[in-house]
Amino acid sequence: MRTRVKICGITRPEDGVVAARAGADAIGLVFYSGSPRGVDIARARAVVERLPPFVTVVGLFVNAEERFIRQVLAGVPLDLLQFHGDEPPEQCGIYGRPYIKALRMHEAMDVRREAERYRDAAGLLLDAWHPDLRGGSGHRFDWDRFPADVGKPLILAGGLTPENVARAVESARPYAVDVSSGVESAKGIKDPALIERFMRSVFGG
Repeated sequence: MRTRVKICGITRPEDGVVAARAGADAIGLVFYSGSPRGVDIARARAVVERLPPFVTVVGLFVNAEERFIRQVLAGVPLDLLQFHGDEPPEQCGIYGRPYIKALRMHEAMDVRREAERYRDAAGLLLDAWHPDLRGGSGHRFDWDRFPADVGKPLILAGGLTPENVARAVESARPYAVDVSSGVESAKGIKDPALIERFMRSVFGG
């Protein structure tokens, strides 16, 4: 089974198009004002309108209020939700969309326990722990901590780049990889050449 790829933190329509043409399975839109990659509904819709078919659109939220999430869903055709905060399971599954839950891999993180807790999640995203940032930090965690099988698809994130992603895939054997800062020329601005190199590295090209 091939490794899936999500390019997260898309802020411009042209970057979404580049990611799709390079073979990305999904793009991520960040609905979080605390991120330099945050987008509003209008900008997100502009990105989605340019995407070709068969690209999954993921909306990322961090401890967002239910009303805000429903406003986004009413304005943007999201396929999948990603919760990157402290949202409990009962708040993640009420929106009529499949969701993935991000886990920040601090020393005490027990992925198997969280997989049982978020049993209705479509998958779990394992990201580097940072005291202030909720993703997009450019930091990585020890890939030896990536569990072999927890009964759910596992997505590897955190500090991935064109230079290390092949090694990461070989080491962790994730269902998918998720990259943001590792393919940027500036925060929120994707670099087409880096995206192409990242995709080639994932697929052994």
